Amino acid sequence: MALLTELKILDLTRVLAGPLATMLLGDLGADVIKVERPGSGDDTRGWGPPFDARGEAAYFLSVNRNKRSIALDFRQPDDRRLLQRLVSQADVVVDNFLPGVVEAAGLDIPACLAAHSHLVWCTITGFGAESRRPGYDFVVQAEQGWMAITGEPGGTAMKHGVALADVVAGKDAAIAITAAVAAVARAARRGATVPADERRIVISLAASAAAALVNVAQNVLVSGREAARWGNAHANLVPYQLFEAADRPFVIAVGTDAQWPAAARALGLPDLAADPSLATNAGRLASRDRVVTAIATAARTASAAAWCERLEAVRVPCGVVRSVTDMLAATSASPLTGLPSPVGGDVRRPPPRLDQHGAEIRSAGGWSQT
Repeated sequence: MALLTELKILDLTRVLAGPLATMLLGDLGADVIKVERPGSGDDTRGWGPPFDARGEAAYFLSVNRNKRSIALDFRQPDDRRLLQRLVSQADVVVDNFLPGVVEAAGLDIPACLAAHSHLVWCTITGFGAESRRPGYDFVVQAEQGWMAITGEPGGTAMKHGVALADVVAGKDAAIAITAAVAAVARAARRGATVPADERRIVISLAASAAAALVNVAQNVLVSGREAARWGNAHANLVPYQLFEAADRPFVIAVGTDAQWPAAARALGLPDLAADPSLATNAGRLASRDRVVTAIATAARTASAAAWCERLEAVRVPCGVVRSVTDMLAATSASPLTGLPSPVGGDVRRPPPRLDQHGAEIRSAGGWSQT
C-alpha cells in the first residue's frame, strides 16, 4: 500500500522512536533517507548480540527497512552543504537530537520552515523541546507512572517487556506527521500555505507515555484513588486475567455482562452463571475473590486448549499464552526485514548497510527520481 509515494522524508533519528516513525511512513511508500554518523552509524547498529550473518544487529534491523542510508559528518563543509540540500528537497524532516545539535549542523529550523512552505519538521524528544535530558524509555516508564502499575500486587515496580514508551511515541510521531502532510496538501490545492508553526511538530516520550495511561489515568482522576498493580488481572473488569490450566496458562477476557454467564457455564460453573449478584460487572468486582477462586479451581482440571475451545464456542474472548517464537511462526516475519507492516505497507527495501546509498545520493546531489 503506497499511499505516501513521492513523499520525501529525511530521517535524522537513531535508536527506536524516530526510526520506527520513519519506517512506518516508509512502509506506506515514502522515500526515506537515513542520515548516520560515519564509522558507527545509528547507535543500535552495535546493540547486540544477536547479530545476523552480515554483522547487523537485530535491534537495528527491526525499525529500519524501506530506507536508504548515507553517512554525513556535520563537521565537514561539504557534508553540511549536502545536508542542507537534503533538507531543502525534503517534505518531512524527523530528528531526535538534543537542543542545539541541529543548529550546530548549520540548520535553523524556523528559517527552514519559512523558506520551504511545503516542509514539515518533527522533533522527537525525551521530555520536551527545551529539555536536555536524554530520552530513555526505561526512565520514562519510571517517571510517567507505568512502572508503578506494572507487576504483581505487593511486588516491586516493573517495566514493560517492550520499550513501549518509545514505540508509542514513534507511532504518535507518524500520526502527527501524516496529519501535517495532509494539511499541507489540502492547503496547496487551495493555493494556500500552512503557517510554519503548524508544520513544526514536537513529540515527547514523556507526553506520549502519559497519554498512553488512558483509562488508568482516568480511573485516578474520577476516583481520587491511586492506581494499583494488578498483575495479570484488570482494575475494572472481572474475570479478565490469567489462569493456570492443567498444562499451561491461558487468559479469559470477559468484557461484557452478556459474556459472563456464557463463560461461567463453559467453565462448568452454572451456579455462578445463575447468581443474580454476579450478573453485572460491578457485582463481579465486588465478589472478585469468589469469582476468581472458583475459576482458578476449575481451570486446573483441563488443558488450556480445551478451555479455549469451550469458551470460543460461546464467543467469550480467551487465548493461550504463547511464546514470541510461537507468535512469529504464525506470521510472515523475516530475520532481515522484521515483522509484517502493522499499517498495511509494503517492504520494498531491506534495512540498509551503513552509507550503502551514500554514493548515489551524493551523485544526485540529494534525492534522485528513481
